[in-house]
Amino acid sequence: MGRIIIEVSRHVIIICMCIYTFQCFAVFRYSNEYDRKGIYIRQNFFMIMVHFLGFISLYAQNQDIKYFKAYLIQQIGVLAILIAYRLIYPRANALIVNNMCMLITIGLIMLTRISYSRAMRQFSIVAASAALTLVVPFLISKVRFFEKFKWAYVAAGILSLAAVLAFSSVINGSRLNITISNHTFQPSEFVKIVFVFATASILARKHDIKTVMISAVVAAVHVLILVASKDLGSAVIFFVVYFAMLYVATANLLYYLSGFLFCFAGCFAGYKLFSHVRVRVTAFLDPFSNITDAGYQIAQSLFAIGTGGWLGMGIGQGAPGNIPVVAADFIFAAICEELGVIFGMCLILLCFSCFVMFMNIAMKFEDPFFKLVALGLAVSYIFQVFLTVGGVVKFIPLTGVTLPFVSYGGTSVAVTCLVFAIIQGLYIEKGQDNRKTKVPKAVDFKTEKLDIVNID
Repeated sequence: MGRIIIEVSRHVIIICMCIYTFQCFAVFRYSNEYDRKGIYIRQNFFMIMVHFLGFISLYAQNQDIKYFKAYLIQQIGVLAILIAYRLIYPRANALIVNNMCMLITIGLIMLTRISYSRAMRQFSIVAASAALTLVVPFLISKVRFFEKFKWAYVAAGILSLAAVLAFSSVINGSRLNITISNHTFQPSEFVKIVFVFATASILARKHDIKTVMISAVVAAVHVLILVASKDLGSAVIFFVVYFAMLYVATANLLYYLSGFLFCFAGCFAGYKLFSHVRVRVTAFLDPFSNITDAGYQIAQSLFAIGTGGWLGMGIGQGAPGNIPVVAADFIFAAICEELGVIFGMCLILLCFSCFVMFMNIAMKFEDPFFKLVALGLAVSYIFQVFLTVGGVVKFIPLTGVTLPFVSYGGTSVAVTCLVFAIIQGLYIEKGQDNRKTKVPKAVDFKTEKLDIVNID
């Protein structure tokens, strides 16, 4: 009976995920939130179904009542996030909220399957982060002087990364974390946001060669400290984000092309300077010839994805424990093994729909500072997804970054909550600008309602 439940649930979960993902792009057919309301309600239904069926499968596999308790706690928490945004920010972008909750839901299902204790710890961090960041959209939409703290952002970012370089211990060849009172933090995750604000502050108003050189020096210092810490995954993200923001700020194709040259030079230097980079490149080129050593992780990841096939084996039927660091770096492989490649492709498209909405919001801004902030956060988010998934499927060498909201990692979850909250605040801010400038004094109530949120 348990096997039948798992098999049926597996197929229904895939169908629900496909429909949910289709709805993520269907919203772009409409120009305002009012017309999208029905889509968002349907997304909420399929999100709840995926979570419910996932835990039905876990209970059928393990016959332990603790999974029902975990389901209730997690479902209440996710619904609380949805309701809180609806009540506190009625003009918030519901696609961003829904996708955030869907990614959290998928992550909690897989983490509960891999490690019950880790999943509940992750849920506690998600709940706390979501609650704390609820104030962020209000601050972003009301406070007008974020641009003035240019050098404060620069100092905070450089000092934080320098502290990691000076005081953290080496883990897997890299210096990543700082431990305070038995709590471990990864400052580079928070510095991603600070770095975006710093770069936007520098480039928002001036684009002369002096300003560009100052911004390049600031970016180079951040990247070089990360390279010295051997946190090369974060270094690549900072690098790509900077050149994307530089190109949008200056519209100078030469700067953009020079970024590729510096990227190739940096990759070559990293390969020559760091032995663990050479190991990862060797594993990337031919993991099966080094399957007992350097290629073990990526080989096991590929085995898991291949074993799962298009439709997966069902939750609890795979062997994610064979993959080292599966809860963090390789959770996408575990998802594909048990829920299938189709589900994994939908997950990628879901993340991409977040990026499209982020860019949509960024491009609506006339204020260059807010435009660059939204763009920088969007590029940082989607490039991290690319690095994670690309490494797992052997499209690029492994970088050791996590899949936002899905992978295990407290700092990553907290920072991603903050990123989504900032974008939400920018969306609300743009809606207020539209209300102030576009809505006539005497209009029909329904027309006014549409104009307030017509920014997409």
